[in-house]
Amino acid sequence: MIATPAWPPRSTPRLYVPDTLAPGARRIDGPSAHYLGSVMRLKAGDPVRLFDDATGEWLAVVESVSRRDLMLDVRERLAVREAVPDLWLLAAPLKKGRVDWMAEKACELGVARFVPVVTRRTVVDKPNTERLRAHMIEAAEQCGRTALPEVAEPLKLAALLRDWPADRALYFADEQGGAPAREVMKPGPAAILIGPEGGFDDDERAAIRATPGAVAISLGPRILRADTAAAAAVSIWMGSAGDWG
Repeated sequence: MIATPAWPPRSTPRLYVPDTLAPGARRIDGPSAHYLGSVMRLKAGDPVRLFDDATGEWLAVVESVSRRDLMLDVRERLAVREAVPDLWLLAAPLKKGRVDWMAEKACELGVARFVPVVTRRTVVDKPNTERLRAHMIEAAEQCGRTALPEVAEPLKLAALLRDWPADRALYFADEQGGAPAREVMKPGPAAILIGPEGGFDDDERAAIRATPGAVAISLGPRILRADTAAAAAVSIWMGSAGDWG
């Protein structure tokens, strides 16, 4: 029996679209059209994978290409939207570049919600949430994800703790010490709180510890930068209580 090539091929471009997908015609314009038409040089008959963060991933085929847009024929759903563990990443905004990296990794690792948290030692108190979401979309396109993390507006630490939901565990990376993360992280609704480069001050640390459900954790014997700590803590939770098991 002659083997037939996989369809669509693994090299098929993937693209996020903000509107709900369904079979039928779909017009793509703007930067996405430039990427597919000018960078990837797609032509009529070429496949494209689309996902919408709602219904899953779909196979589309290029019908026509012009200088300004592409017309696609959305044909079939390839996969439903993936299940996402109920984990939030709460992190003090970092300088541009490092916070972008953190947002990318939050998406790749499977975080459900990303919340920039403003603390007393936060260097950047007004992160560009649209840029962070754009980095997450790019990461999802490259990694095959069909779900995107929610990106919340920046929130002051005091407000976060005041309204903390009683049914959600709050694991915070405490540079002054805590229980080994892998031993205390449990399944169920959870959040990981990462402080700024200078750490939490004494009053903030006391307020966090006094919050119901808060658990101080240690990420090991080495000092980690804030963005590294975020990726490490999420990875530990995913391995012990999330969907990596």
